[in-house]
Amino acid sequence: MPTRPLALIVGAGDGLSAALARVLDQDGGMRVALASRRPERLREQALQLGGLALRCDATRPADVDALFSLLDDEHGGGPEVVVYNAAARLRGAITELDPAQVLQVLQVNAHGAMLVAQQAARRMLARGHGTLLFTGASASVKGFAGSSAFAMGKFALRGLAQALARELAPQGVHVAHVVIDGGIAHPDRAPAAQPDGQLDPESIARNYLHLIRQERSAWSWEIELRPWVERF
Repeated sequence: MPTRPLALIVGAGDGLSAALARVLDQDGGMRVALASRRPERLREQALQLGGLALRCDATRPADVDALFSLLDDEHGGGPEVVVYNAAARLRGAITELDPAQVLQVLQVNAHGAMLVAQQAARRMLARGHGTLLFTGASASVKGFAGSSAFAMGKFALRGLAQALARELAPQGVHVAHVVIDGGIAHPDRAPAAQPDGQLDPESIARNYLHLIRQERSAWSWEIELRPWVERF
């Protein structure tokens, strides 16, 4: 039987990325590699999917290089789909922010995305195709009071995605940024005050799969997803 294409999710956890892993495996017909700073939390999920749970701190160039090298050497080559889902938040008044914490937020949201994109692009360009997706947020396009650090990181992520879409699309690599404009439903969080007040993670994941399956004659570089009752 032909080998299933490999999808890599960086910044994996038990929320949106778990739904992404299930949809890519079950509906997308892909093998899934889950990468996180704490892969032990992902092993049961990876086992259920017949996938991989791998360690990677996306802010460390050596970790990112080692992750892609491992996939090259031991798991049939580089991934055909890469989703950057890592994020770090920090709230606070500008007068009170710790510069070191702000730097960490920028490293996770933006610099880590660049490191992952660099390794992915090298392999996708050599292959002549691939899909690179970035998970954005409301803060990608709207800077809220008390959330300047997160907005800086997510604005930078969006800029990276837009620049890479223009750079890589003519060479056959599909790059897209997904604005998640609203809260994502999770069993450990309080439900929304009204029906459909939060985004369903499975519905989000199916939109990622739609991006992956888009024909190159009509690629999207960005989509926004929000509940129909969400103000924007």
